[in-house]
Amino acid sequence: MSVPGYRDMPGQQWDPQQPVDPREAEDFLDLYYRENPQRGDVRERLARVVDEIAETGTYTHTYAELVFGCRVAWRNASRCIGRLYWRSLVVRDLRKVGAPDEIFEELVRHLRLAGQRERNVIRPVISVFGQHVPGRGGARLWNEQLIRYAGHRRPDGLITGDPRNTQFTETLQQYGWRGKPDNPFDVLPLVIEGPGGDVNLYDLPEHAVWEVPIEHPTLRWFAELGLRWHAVPAISNMRLTIGGVDYPLAPFNGWYMGTEIGARNLADPDRYNLLPLIAERMGLDTSTERSLWRDGALLELNRAVLWSFDQAGARISDHHSESERFLAHIASEERAGREVPADWSWIVPPMSGSTTGVFHRYYHEADQRPAFYLDPDARDLARHGRSPAAETPRSPASPAAEARRSPAAEALKVPKATKASQIPQARQAPQEPASCPFHESGAPATPAAEPRGWFSRLLHRT
Repeated sequence: MSVPGYRDMPGQQWDPQQPVDPREAEDFLDLYYRENPQRGDVRERLARVVDEIAETGTYTHTYAELVFGCRVAWRNASRCIGRLYWRSLVVRDLRKVGAPDEIFEELVRHLRLAGQRERNVIRPVISVFGQHVPGRGGARLWNEQLIRYAGHRRPDGLITGDPRNTQFTETLQQYGWRGKPDNPFDVLPLVIEGPGGDVNLYDLPEHAVWEVPIEHPTLRWFAELGLRWHAVPAISNMRLTIGGVDYPLAPFNGWYMGTEIGARNLADPDRYNLLPLIAERMGLDTSTERSLWRDGALLELNRAVLWSFDQAGARISDHHSESERFLAHIASEERAGREVPADWSWIVPPMSGSTTGVFHRYYHEADQRPAFYLDPDARDLARHGRSPAAETPRSPASPAAEARRSPAAEALKVPKATKASQIPQARQAPQEPASCPFHESGAPATPAAEPRGWFSRLLHRT
């Protein structure tokens, strides 16, 4: 069965020049009024929407429609195992915020609201910025997540940090960003492209990035590795579509499932690839795969992640508990008369799959809307960025606009943006030859032939 938009089957390509399809608007409004009968008769609202589309090519959601659409988009996210909590999503209506400086201020507020370390709270939040209007450009965010770690390429070819982000890091260096090349957990700046094509780099303030040091409950040497990971996974490059209206900038977050960090981010051969180091420190026999040294190291790494997040008071779920909650979500939706779309290859956790309940069943394969979509150009920007030489010519900003700083930014101690047009172009670094809403990773890993990066130095040191 091939369903467009599902798994690796391409969906209908988004055409930003096309007006909203009135049929999509009708389908969404029918759903909204059916699930909210207290709103009355849909026909009057639908008539106004059809007239607005005919006049402007689009229409404006009410706040209640926006909230409902965001929550149902989470409910429809076929790759997310944590959908039991879809009704608890906090929706921030930022549709009138369009200037890059103001967008950055709100992204900082998003991270502070989503991850409240002083209260040991992580809550699901979505920040919805301006809707797309046919024929009109808007601001966009290059980053795939609000918090990601840089991958700094060393002269000897090793990579310090996350190899996934090496090309993106090298592109930002062409804009003058340097970061901390010796830090394996160097937080990347946010890159906001304005409607006119101007590229702005913003370093996140420390108070917006909640990080958890990774230690182990019994293996005390784990602390010597200096591992850590951020507590809030906020996906930021997926397009939200509700009733035919598209929101290209709508970052959202849930909380981590432990295996996303312990079995993917820190363990994948093309990411931090820590299993060889951990196995050696544990004294496991790595000369043969039959010793199952990878499995042993993987288990202890995941134990360390869960224990460390618990110690820090940062919300995280384990894959066994979350699997049972997802099955409870399916039962709840079936009682409401709704089928639950799900991609088995993403729902089953990346370790101990057959020991979880979600492994032993099939799922409804469907691409349902409202929904989140990762467009090819957004995926490419998140991986490679766009070099300064490729920028679209634009009119210079007025002196008043360049000088403006809002009081909110000063109160938050938000650093000024680095304007691509205001700094000398850095020497180009050599170039190295999709995401689940509310959960970070699930796509198959690309094997690496040899361990790469900062940890290999630790491995040789041991």
